Amino acid sequence: TAIGNFVEWFDSGAYAVMSATIAGLFFPQYDATASLLATWAIFAGGFIARPVGAAFFGHYGDRLGRNRALALSVLLMSGATFLIGVLPTYASLGVAAPVLLFVLRTVQGFSTGGEYTGASAFIVEYAPDGKRARFAGAVPMTVGVASVAGSLVGVTLTATLSTPAMESWGWRVPFLIAAPLGLIGLYLRSKVEDTPVFRELERRSEVEATPLRDAVRVCGRQIATLFGYSITNAVGYYLMSSYMIAYMSEELGYSSSLAMLTSVVAMLAYCVACPVAARASDRYGRKPLLLVACGGFAVLTLPAFALMGTGLAGAMAGTAVLAVLVAVIGTSNVPALVEMFPGHLRASGSAIGYTAAYVLFGGTAPFVATGLVAASGTALAPGFYLTGLAVVSTLVVLFAFRETRHLSLSRTTVLEPGPDGGSGSGDDSGSGPGSDTSARPPDPPTRVAPAP
Repeated sequence: TAIGNFVEWFDSGAYAVMSATIAGLFFPQYDATASLLATWAIFAGGFIARPVGAAFFGHYGDRLGRNRALALSVLLMSGATFLIGVLPTYASLGVAAPVLLFVLRTVQGFSTGGEYTGASAFIVEYAPDGKRARFAGAVPMTVGVASVAGSLVGVTLTATLSTPAMESWGWRVPFLIAAPLGLIGLYLRSKVEDTPVFRELERRSEVEATPLRDAVRVCGRQIATLFGYSITNAVGYYLMSSYMIAYMSEELGYSSSLAMLTSVVAMLAYCVACPVAARASDRYGRKPLLLVACGGFAVLTLPAFALMGTGLAGAMAGTAVLAVLVAVIGTSNVPALVEMFPGHLRASGSAIGYTAAYVLFGGTAPFVATGLVAASGTALAPGFYLTGLAVVSTLVVLFAFRETRHLSLSRTTVLEPGPDGGSGSGDDSGSGPGSDTSARPPDPPTRVAPAP
């Protein structure tokens, strides 16, 4: 799962690192800012297909199995990424070049729509009770490792190649790497048995015929809650990873090499923080850690952005603060988005809520941030944007999120909010395999169990 997830997210890191070069190669250079905005628009365009991909892979994962969906997603992603690496530029194809780039980004977005939540469900459903976040932490940590790898490739190419060489073939290298890695991920995923939870659903004949429709119908509260706090996760991650290199070089005046180096330091801080935050999530619960993360973004984002303009040390410190907060929210979000949905609707429900947040806010974050800086004239504009979203997410977690740490993953019930409006104890009231909740009435297919 980790290798396949690496391939999926290495592309985003590669695109971000090469964004300035891509802007010069795929768009006419009448206006540098307009070209960069167009590049980020295509980056956001890759998210347009994510809802379709989320619906497809969520339905696929709930109907035919988690591992089959993951194998298909990595095949599509690695193929599209490789094709970007061999794509002719504007000088050769004219306007067809950015159009084809957009199409391939759309295929990547379709694939990614079901990857993160599918990988999360796959790992968490295998993880032992009490250690779900520690095992699930491999998913966000792999994202960080992929971003570090993409940044290191970018730093190496930038430091060793001349500008003509970089524009001729150097920018293609990160994309071409995806092909062999994708084949490895595809092989491994095709050989792994499906999760115990899905096999149990098959044994009990409780695999849903229409999981996507039923998830929307009966899990609306969970989908909305997941969306409400994932918007901060999405914007925080893409500002910290994809946008920061261009931000530091274009807005703060750092060289490309220093901007990439700062990005690598931030992603290393993120990778180190992931296992620590995951252990804390298993010990203290999802809700406390989500509150710490969202509240931390609300309080610390503006000081972090202010630090970035004070010099290289301040830039590294500011981006590291954001990176640690992203690690805290991400390592609790992964198990939570799995635990909050019943087993037979899990892939569909989690994909809808999580992907919607990343489509509407994550994919547009670099574009919105660039536009806000240009419109306001202040380099702190992205910080104000993230702070406002963090306040919203804090309120959502505080009043709508229910602790999920102790919920049975095999349950087929949708639990109502706890008596405190969202922070119920999280006990599953006997909804695991073999309990009396396993027999569901034919219509509706999912019961609502009373809150503990």
